[in-house]
Amino acid sequence: MKYNIIGKNIEVTKGLENAVVDKLHKLDKYFNEETPVQVMLSVEKQRHIIEITIPFNGQILRGEIDGKDMYAIIDDAVAIIERQVVRFKNKLRRRHRGNPIGFADDFMSADYDEDETLRIDRRKQFAVKPMDIEEAIMQMELVGHTFFVYRDAQTEEVNVVYKRKNGTYGLIEPVVS
Repeated sequence: MKYNIIGKNIEVTKGLENAVVDKLHKLDKYFNEETPVQVMLSVEKQRHIIEITIPFNGQILRGEIDGKDMYAIIDDAVAIIERQVVRFKNKLRRRHRGNPIGFADDFMSADYDEDETLRIDRRKQFAVKPMDIEEAIMQMELVGHTFFVYRDAQTEEVNVVYKRKNGTYGLIEPVVS
């Protein structure tokens, strides 16, 4: 795999870079050697954050975790990616009829137990009222959820506003292609 390790508010020392690469070698059995891996190491106040992103063939695997010690959370971030790979392997194989570009042939031919089956436990229906983003954020906070679906009053498009781990908000808007 090709590694791109970036630091934000932290200097990426040789020791830290080597620790990240050593831990990421655990993922080598899943991906081809040409697969790019982006690792973002950052520090916000007293929190150390590691974000691993692996784009391949139109898919993106992403793991993010935070903690007090950068070296300690590297293992957890790699474990998140590994669980995603194993969980979605069969789905990707069915979709791409064989080996999706980016996965190692040995991994695709091996059988792994899928821990979880995907199922819907509960369905909800609700009226989508036109509102602006400020009202949508207020409604989201009132119901105590981390996301809220609403119809934008100006564009009439269905949008999703969500609360991020760091307390900021994000917005998902439809793109007409």
